[in-house]
Amino acid sequence: MIALGCMICYRRSSRSRHGLPLPPGPKPLPLIGNILDIDSEQPWLTYGAWRKKYGPIVYCQLLGQDVVIINSSKVARQLLDQRSSTYSGRPTTCTSKLFGIDFATAFLPYGPQWRIHRRMFRQAMKLETVELYQNLYRSKAMKLIQSLLDSPDNFDSHIQLYIISITMAFTYGYETDSLDAPLVKSLAEFVKLLNDGLPPERNAMLTAFPFLANIPSWFPGATFKRDALRSRELSLRCLDGPFEYVRKSVESGSFTKSMVSDLLDRLDGTGERASQEKAIKECAATVYIAGYDSSAATLLAFLMAMMLYPEAQRRAQAEIDSVLADDVLPDFSHRKSLPYVEAVLRETMRWHSVAPLALPHMTCCDDVFEGYFIPKGTMILPNVWEIHHEESEYPEPYVFNPDRHLSEDGTVIDGDPLTSRVAFGFGRRHCPGKWVADSILWMGIVSILAVFRIDKGKDGTGREIEVEPKFTAGVIRSASREDVVRSFEEGE
Repeated sequence: MIALGCMICYRRSSRSRHGLPLPPGPKPLPLIGNILDIDSEQPWLTYGAWRKKYGPIVYCQLLGQDVVIINSSKVARQLLDQRSSTYSGRPTTCTSKLFGIDFATAFLPYGPQWRIHRRMFRQAMKLETVELYQNLYRSKAMKLIQSLLDSPDNFDSHIQLYIISITMAFTYGYETDSLDAPLVKSLAEFVKLLNDGLPPERNAMLTAFPFLANIPSWFPGATFKRDALRSRELSLRCLDGPFEYVRKSVESGSFTKSMVSDLLDRLDGTGERASQEKAIKECAATVYIAGYDSSAATLLAFLMAMMLYPEAQRRAQAEIDSVLADDVLPDFSHRKSLPYVEAVLRETMRWHSVAPLALPHMTCCDDVFEGYFIPKGTMILPNVWEIHHEESEYPEPYVFNPDRHLSEDGTVIDGDPLTSRVAFGFGRRHCPGKWVADSILWMGIVSILAVFRIDKGKDGTGREIEVEPKFTAGVIRSASREDVVRSFEEGE
């Protein structure tokens, strides 16, 4: 406690020498800062409320850690994009190491290992390379439609399998047709433990009181230690298992083209092979761990939006019907002819932010922004939820309205489908798998819209159920396209 107090006093005196104020924000309590002011379940709502009082950039403290919250897309672009060399750091988090995810690209500090990862991602995930896998995305989408036709009540599991089957095939050339496959079950458990164990507030607590990380797992109340132990076990399984599958397949000549096989093929022998393979292994695991949860959540949000806003669904389906014959299923060649479907995808990602808070950045040096001093080592927290619901940018922000992404002539406002997507991150820390995620989401959305009508479920009295989205009887809207899907299945 004494050390923490001294650290806070030192930081405050260091700031005063610059003669500039910190950004505005709530007054912190001694030692603990503002941690009691924050809704631990939905902190992004607290941060959004602070914007109304303090403005788009807010300073607070979490147990001695300087934190700047960004609540505006304009400020986010100015700092994280235009000053990326200053704002591309990543806080060293106790929790990421404790839970065995510190190898992932997203958690690496800004330095040599991170640059190696990014170089590999540029090779493996540039747009031209990702487009080579379009047949894979479409074939998996057809299997998704088949599954939805056969058992619509299990739509959430079908969507999860759609995402993981593409991710595993793209990354490792590994085919999976069940969520009960051992590797998939391990991944699901690992991601759940990470989601529960990595909030910034917990990291701040462990940073301020590091002795908590050394509490034995059997100690009462130390559930997080038991979860962390299990998470590290699963981390090794997810890192090593699929990579070894590809490496052995490559050695035997029986491999299927994948991100890992391509990267292994590019090894030039100029560096130590073991360290290069380690980096490939880490990059690959980053891809399928990152994609497991977020893409499925986006597709589920899309289904919810279509139920709540049937007019948007009707317009998207009318557009598809105007472009495709009734017995034709969509593919990527149709994408430019379907601007309203494109707008539905963008609006889904805005309307329901699956990651309300982006992973925190960190300042690599002192900076000054609009007269405010931002110290080196400050955690920078982009509030994606608030950015996506800025009334000045998005009038009636809680309404699902794809038209906000279209010009008056019906074309997509931004020609580049990803430049304005806050969900894919900022600056040098943007998501390297964004082209894959975008392709998976678009193909899933357009395929579902082409075949199904998405309605609310009904209870025993025939009344619509307002809470839980369900596919129901009468969900098929195109019998001809259903026949195409069935014939696809029979031809497998």
